[in-house]
Amino acid sequence: MRLPAPRGPLSRATFTALASPPPFTVDLALVRPAAAGDVLRSDDLQLTLWALYELHYRGFDEVADEHEWDPDVLRLRRELEHPFEAAVRRLAPSAVVTDQDFVGQLRLTIDTADGPPLAAFLHREADREQVLTFLRQRSLYHLKESDPHAFVVPRVDGRAKVALAELQYDEFGAGRPEALHSRLYADALAGAGLDPTYGRYVDETPAITLAVNNLMSLFGLHRRLRGAALGHLAAFETTSSLPCRKIAAGIERVGLPPVVAAYFEEHVEADAVHEQVALRDICGAFVETEPDLAGDVLLGASACLALDAAAAGDLLAVWADQEQEAAS
Repeated sequence: MRLPAPRGPLSRATFTALASPPPFTVDLALVRPAAAGDVLRSDDLQLTLWALYELHYRGFDEVADEHEWDPDVLRLRRELEHPFEAAVRRLAPSAVVTDQDFVGQLRLTIDTADGPPLAAFLHREADREQVLTFLRQRSLYHLKESDPHAFVVPRVDGRAKVALAELQYDEFGAGRPEALHSRLYADALAGAGLDPTYGRYVDETPAITLAVNNLMSLFGLHRRLRGAALGHLAAFETTSSLPCRKIAAGIERVGLPPVVAAYFEEHVEADAVHEQVALRDICGAFVETEPDLAGDVLLGASACLALDAAAAGDLLAVWADQEQEAAS
């Protein structure tokens, strides 16, 4: 994968430094203007943070592997993570752990979250181009599906570790490379006439969707946020099955090939099973052994749903504006 096109002074300086031999040098004063205003929709900040996180995944063709753990690269990443995490905590509803059954409270937190009806729109109203836009933007995560949560496996123990490994085993194809969920999504992209290359559509992905991806990396890469990572996973799995059913129907409605819908159909059944594993066997078991981190689990679930809702709402708003312009 090549470095994306920069979107401001910070990303331009960062990408230039990453593409150069060590040492890595970027003026940290560039962070302040990038973090001014709405951090979650700052193209310059979110793109830079996404690129720094990608050094821990597939990396970039023109970036030396040594940059992954360069202290100055990590220092810049920390400077970006501070305002990002603060913005996420402001967005996510605060939750107080109660004396009730924790799994019940987590389930209630997830069930009572509000979000825009993106899946319903894709099901009934979206045209073919809007469905393709959705597929392209989602590719940033789904072509590395479950990788961010895999960082958490060595950070937990006991029943939570076993259950997390069990869920990840399914996500990673249950022993069959062709059944990797990331491979299924690549097949869906190819079937839709899109490019299945990892990271291909980052340049058209808006900042808020980059933030959705960055949230998973933030939680997964920090041991102190392991509870939030598990809560994020639970919310992600619990709210997936029904929307995937609607999206698959919408894909069929606009006439895309069956292989495109097949990815989402796979998740209708798989995530219905993963829901209980994530809630009870992962999060419930984790809180039994680390009760002081129960609030972090709730934070992770709330943050997942709130940020996903913000990204979905922005996409629906863009489509509504485009339709209004076309009608005028």
